[in-house]
Amino acid sequence: MTSTLVARLERLDACAVSDALDSLGLKGAQSGLLRRSTRQRIAGVVQTVRLQPLPPAGGSRRHLGTAAIEAADALTVIVVEQRSGIDCASWGGVLANAAKARGVRGVIVEGPARDIDEYEDIGFPVFSRYTTPRTARNRVWEESFGAPIQVGDAMVHAGDLVIADGSGVVFIPAARADDVLKAAEAIALKERLMTEDVLAGKPVSVVMGTNYETMLDR
Repeated sequence: MTSTLVARLERLDACAVSDALDSLGLKGAQSGLLRRSTRQRIAGVVQTVRLQPLPPAGGSRRHLGTAAIEAADALTVIVVEQRSGIDCASWGGVLANAAKARGVRGVIVEGPARDIDEYEDIGFPVFSRYTTPRTARNRVWEESFGAPIQVGDAMVHAGDLVIADGSGVVFIPAARADDVLKAAEAIALKERLMTEDVLAGKPVSVVMGTNYETMLDR
């Protein structure tokens, strides 16, 4: 079932999914998470990682991101929350190589990433809030993976769906995935028909005036 949902999501883009969330009164569309490498659109199932500015008291000192990579499968997109306020990267080149080898579809970082050129060299998609050369070493640590995290104004859970492309990143709550995809598919179809009308010579003012403003109505 999940693989079928992801296959449907792959045929869409972030804008159609964002519009679908709007039509359903849901949050999830995020601005400012920019694609740092490749021109690939990624769509898949979220695995979460949360970082914190202090070593976990009595907890694991494993390197950040490693547990999420080892738990990943071919549908996984890893999403990292690094909102500590400390200017240091939460994803880098060795992790990217390991994630790609594991089959991870890409990484999204609420916070900074580094080794940007290396992602491009290996063809691995990474989106992040900003970039920095500063290491996470002795600055931030992994608090958890698989737990809820915050990205922008949205709470994101492991098992949610996500799509990311040149326009931005959009998260879909797992419990509403089918509803959102149905709405997004209908919107994408309407836009495709509108484009066909324009290319066939119909005045764009007519096409936009009669269809665009009401296309999110349900």
